[in-house]
Amino acid sequence: MKLPRQRSSIPFPGPENPLDPLARDLPLPTELPLLPVQDAVVFPHMILPLVIGRRRSQTAVDEALEGDRLVFLVAQKEAGEDDPEVGDLFRVGTVGMIMRLVKLPDGRSKILVQGLARARLQRFLATDPCFRVQVTPVALAAPGSEPTTEVQALMRAVREQLAEMQDLGRVLSDDALTAIENVAEPGTLADLAACNMGLGVPQVQELLEVIDPLERLHQVQTLLMRELDLLLVQQRIQHQAREEMGKSQREYYLREQLRAIQSELGENDAKLDDLRELQARLDEARLPDEARQEVDKQLRRLEQMPAEAAEYSMLRTYLDWLVDLPWSRTTRDSLDLAEARRILDEDHHDLERVKERILEFLAVRKLKQQAKGPVLCFVGPPGVGKTSLGRSIARALGRTFVRISLGGVRDEAEIRGHRRTYVGALPGRIIQGMKQAGTANPVFMLDELDKVGGADFRGDPSAALLELLDPEQNHAFSDHYIHLPFDLSRVMFIATANVLDPIPAALKDRLEVIRLAGYTSEEKLAIARRFLLPRQRQDCGLAEECLSLSDNALAAIISDYTAEAGLRNLERELGRICRQVARRVAEGDSRPVQLGKAQIAGYLGPPRHYADVLPEAPQIGVATGLAWTEAGGETLTIEVGTMPGSGQLHLTGQLGDVMKESAQAALSYARSHALELGIDPAFYQQRDIHIHVPAGAIPKDGPSAGVTMATALISALTRRPVDGRVAMTGEITLRGRVLPVGGIKEKLLAAVRMRLRCVLLPRRNQADLAEIPAALRRKVHIELVESMDQVLSAALEPAP
Repeated sequence: MKLPRQRSSIPFPGPENPLDPLARDLPLPTELPLLPVQDAVVFPHMILPLVIGRRRSQTAVDEALEGDRLVFLVAQKEAGEDDPEVGDLFRVGTVGMIMRLVKLPDGRSKILVQGLARARLQRFLATDPCFRVQVTPVALAAPGSEPTTEVQALMRAVREQLAEMQDLGRVLSDDALTAIENVAEPGTLADLAACNMGLGVPQVQELLEVIDPLERLHQVQTLLMRELDLLLVQQRIQHQAREEMGKSQREYYLREQLRAIQSELGENDAKLDDLRELQARLDEARLPDEARQEVDKQLRRLEQMPAEAAEYSMLRTYLDWLVDLPWSRTTRDSLDLAEARRILDEDHHDLERVKERILEFLAVRKLKQQAKGPVLCFVGPPGVGKTSLGRSIARALGRTFVRISLGGVRDEAEIRGHRRTYVGALPGRIIQGMKQAGTANPVFMLDELDKVGGADFRGDPSAALLELLDPEQNHAFSDHYIHLPFDLSRVMFIATANVLDPIPAALKDRLEVIRLAGYTSEEKLAIARRFLLPRQRQDCGLAEECLSLSDNALAAIISDYTAEAGLRNLERELGRICRQVARRVAEGDSRPVQLGKAQIAGYLGPPRHYADVLPEAPQIGVATGLAWTEAGGETLTIEVGTMPGSGQLHLTGQLGDVMKESAQAALSYARSHALELGIDPAFYQQRDIHIHVPAGAIPKDGPSAGVTMATALISALTRRPVDGRVAMTGEITLRGRVLPVGGIKEKLLAAVRMRLRCVLLPRRNQADLAEIPAALRRKVHIELVESMDQVLSAALEPAP
């Protein structure tokens, strides 16, 4: 029997009501049939309709009607229990009288009961065919003559709270309001309020079990305050919801009107079309689950946002980036090593060691698809083919090639992107490069890694690259703009640099360095013939028969007009020639042009370098050293002069700290070995020494000039000339030992370019000669030295 919780339609009867048992002073029996009530609690003086449909309940009603019409009304603990047992019933209830019985057409009965008095269930006498129990009426305190001031105040507060509940939307019947105003007993007022507050059965049952009227009224007043607070909050929420609904309905109405107007004018809803297109792209993108959830969430926001809102375009741009990124689009690797070798040979001349390392890399990828190989880093002077090697690798693998330049990057946000809270925020260069590639496994070249800026208030770009280049971390690369993990583990990263020193040690540890030293004249000649000249002819629109250069002409360009380790200047000079020939052809002169060595000056002007001129005759105090620069190897002339003075040492030529220390070490060596070298031991007291390195406008530094400075200094002090065709490199100790240096191949290339006869190298650099091509070693005599005695013996001529 399901009953509504609110039962305020029938008021409590007053003392004038003839049905009031207290007015008639009827005695209450102690044994009564029990009638379970499913969803209500019956109070004394309360009149309540009940529908009877269960077998036990019908039997209890029939038994009560056969006797004095009294029944014990008890609430169930669980309203959904259709066949309650003894443990499912509360122990405090109300003795009630059945006032009326009506048979319903469906076989059930409807009764009208009135609560008489509280009673406590003592024990069950029977459970079948109906519950029959023994009860004890609860003794109530005798009513006083006049309520105290405190009780009156409490009753007034309860009445005002009930009235306020009525104002807040809790519906109370007129009869209930009248009874509330007229009741004089605090206990009766508490019962009446409990029935009209809309509380649940457990709370109402607790009030029924409170015997003291004043205490019961206090509890009712506390519950009323709580209900009023809830009603106020509920009213505020409803008011806000109503306002939002009104605003949404108004916007919807206006949008429908706008859509109808656009339809009449034959215009399409641009926003709707845009969202449909975006949804279609989203379905094709095959995003991972986390990214798809984020896109769906932001797309729902976009649908609810007017197109004129400032945030609309920002959110639309963000979704475009998410959808356009290659989350799962990949290309299939072509791992045919023979074809890869053919492509590398076709694109590059020589570079055998580099090609072998690339083929090893591809072989590992062929045997293990998910191999986490090291990051290759090509280090060498400009123009030696570092970037073109990356293109060849991508071509051999069948992957997309993308390149970004890191030169001058000083803001970490350029790598990781800006947060979307900034105006004009965009992803970093890595994510931009992935979008440009269009696949999740491109060959990604990080160009000029050595020119990345250091840490400052804008962050540390090199630290951001650590996560990118670490195969254990880049499977979840974090970009501040995307704010989702992006998998870069399938990308083949290749870095390039001119020098390794500026690269932080932690970043250098993630790289496998492959050095590209430069090219000999013969190699440049072959590259110019196979690659550079055909490319420049094609760029200028010339046919092959329009322009040809002899080998002597190319050799003259290499030796007289370029002095570099790479090929960029050589290609520029060839381009100048091709443009002049193209102008002649465009003016109508279509005769083929065949250039020899004699005609080169007519196109390029007088020679700018004199590599064919042999060094000067032996001179005192002048030695030729070999140095390494970012542009390759260079020769370095060091001059030493002595003059009367007080033993001061003068250094000029923009020397760095290392070279200044080398000069001090050379002077100390000369003083400590003066007698062995045939020098006056007191030379430093009467003479000043001036060490000068020409081209003073160019800063010079490095550990390669110690031997050369010592040789020039001893030559000046002993008056023994230095063989001008001998070059040397190395650092010395105070005891005359020659220490190893780097950049051996670059320095040998510089010596060959200057047509030097002999090169003195530290003996501890002998292992580096194994990597020098045999053709290069044959062009110059290499002598390995361990001490300054051997250097002076090879470089100095006998005294005149």
